[in-house]
Amino acid sequence: MRQATVYIDSDALQYNLNRVKQLAPHSKIVSMVKANAYGHGVKDCLAALDATDAFGVASLEEALEIRQLGYIQPITLIEGVFSEDEMQQVIEHKLECIVHHNQQVEWLIQQQQAYNALGLKVWVKLNSGMNRLGFKVTEIIDVIQRLKAEGFTCVLAMHFANADADHPLNEQQKQQFLHVKQACDPILASCCNSAAIYKYPELHFDFVRPGIMLYGASPFADRNVHELDLKPVMTLSAEIIALNQIQQGEYVGYGSSYTASCTSNIAIVSIGYGDGYPRAYVKPNFVAIDQQLVAVVGRVSMDMIAIDVTHINTDIGTPVELWGKHRLVDDVAAANGTISYELLCRLSNRPIRTLI
Repeated sequence: MRQATVYIDSDALQYNLNRVKQLAPHSKIVSMVKANAYGHGVKDCLAALDATDAFGVASLEEALEIRQLGYIQPITLIEGVFSEDEMQQVIEHKLECIVHHNQQVEWLIQQQQAYNALGLKVWVKLNSGMNRLGFKVTEIIDVIQRLKAEGFTCVLAMHFANADADHPLNEQQKQQFLHVKQACDPILASCCNSAAIYKYPELHFDFVRPGIMLYGASPFADRNVHELDLKPVMTLSAEIIALNQIQQGEYVGYGSSYTASCTSNIAIVSIGYGDGYPRAYVKPNFVAIDQQLVAVVGRVSMDMIAIDVTHINTDIGTPVELWGKHRLVDDVAAANGTISYELLCRLSNRPIRTLI
């Protein structure tokens, strides 16, 4: 059987959740499990995250999957509902909504009695400069006051555009958030994603919303998971399926883009972009064999890659770590000119999935 396998380490996931608790001990944790738990498989991840206070998802469908699996924690729809009909299901399944435009507010107020009777919070999104979703400062205070007058328990929410870097917009967003929070006091508050959990401990407030850090990848370009005391949750692995010795001047792969500079041993590994392994490298890429980094050579094809094993002992069947504990997914992403979020989320269903 072709061996391309995704291993999910539930102990590492629990470790990372506990790391959030260490960093934000006075805040409740809304664990982001949208996009199939960042590609890790939501069903496999939920049990390891059972100690979380709540879950965050992007759509009603994702929330219903969690409810169908038997989890009773609060679930926040971070984009809210997309139609008036969805609000009925929100109440039926005891879900919490973000509101970020006036039509959502009207749908919510129409269900005020049923929503409040369940003790659900309404998350009100501030657009403080990212300009995706939310009410501007000039309107959000009125929205919150109206919702509070209708008896809703509100959470003021915001998302940093540059929490992973030093950027002047960070201070602008922070000050806008604090202004609205003070104007609407008393109100619950949440503005910290993974990067902000590390960077702004003074802004942890009532809820933090960890995402990528739960899965053992870094939210920072200049700090790896070991520096952040996180553990990679996913290992993508495959096996060597062929070995070729080639001479100086011979080529490897499509387009003959790689030319051997000397006699070389080239191993073929059963992984490719058909499995979700990236192709468009902007700088050299590596895999790991027995914790040793080995260069990828030539173009990635749909089902196979080639690696240079001239200086290590290998055989057919030798396992190869595409990313995991020794070849970090963040480093693979950097070599591909992208971020770990994309690589994790775009894995195909072809690799076998195994829960450790």
